Amino acid sequence: MFVLLAFLSLLVELGFGYPDRLVRAIGHPVIWIGHLISFLDRHLNRATLSDMQRRISGVAALIVLVGVPAAIAFAISTALSALPFGIILVAILGSSLLSQRSLASHVKAVADALDEGGLSAGRRAVSMIVGRDPDQLDEAAVCRAAIESLSENFSDGIVAPAFWLGAGGLVGGVAYKAANTADSMIGHRTPRHEAFGWAAARFDDLINLPASRLTGLLLVAAAALVPGADPANAWRSVLRDAGKHRSPNAGWPESAMAGALGLALAGPRVYGGLLVQDHLMGNGRREATSADIRRALRLYWTADLIMIAGFGLLAAMLR
Repeated sequence: MFVLLAFLSLLVELGFGYPDRLVRAIGHPVIWIGHLISFLDRHLNRATLSDMQRRISGVAALIVLVGVPAAIAFAISTALSALPFGIILVAILGSSLLSQRSLASHVKAVADALDEGGLSAGRRAVSMIVGRDPDQLDEAAVCRAAIESLSENFSDGIVAPAFWLGAGGLVGGVAYKAANTADSMIGHRTPRHEAFGWAAARFDDLINLPASRLTGLLLVAAAALVPGADPANAWRSVLRDAGKHRSPNAGWPESAMAGALGLALAGPRVYGGLLVQDHLMGNGRREATSADIRRALRLYWTADLIMIAGFGLLAAMLR
């Protein structure tokens, strides 16, 4: 039933997304989880605590922010599952944990902005999806940033929650989303969060291990179906470069995407005014263009449909 739930949730989100009117009316699960994280950060991450005390407080915060949403999800899914067609209702809730449509929309907006408004418009559009300093980016860097974000968020925002929905039902999906949101908010190496967010960052690395590898494989498979993409080079890039990324997970989708498109992604980047050295993913061109963003989107959609079909086939086999 969990695999079927993941399949149906992917179909619901693919067809309808999460409407803006619903966000304005009641918010979004990530927003609700974010409020809980902010509350715990304010009350448990006090400047008077030592680094060890902050680390312990961060572990306690992680248990609360994963446990509370998961418990709520368990109660709701149990109640709904007892109803006729209850799995459809649970799938509608599960679809809110996925971002197939919104991710593609935000990345496409970067290509459109570059084509219609030039570099300044492209910088504004890419600043909505990446954390690096947009004013430091030339046009090729804006395009690379958009493609890197597409690659990483395909893993974190779609494959991983779908995987955990399939493995643990709505409880698994919600627990994953809570932990992943915590990493994005407090899992940074800053004076305030390096100790307090240590547990969130390490836990997020762990729970993203299977999905990041699966995402790389999906992109390699998709490259075999997309005209102009190179599946063999995508696989070579994964084998050569994935393990050299500073993240234990991001290198898999980034290297696969880079190799498939003949690009060199990642490398040195500026975050918050600081230069971050990273290994290149892929050994192709650095001069990416808006056309490459659109090629990356075709690869993304193909990989996404392969994943949906895989969940559907697995659900049918298990039935």
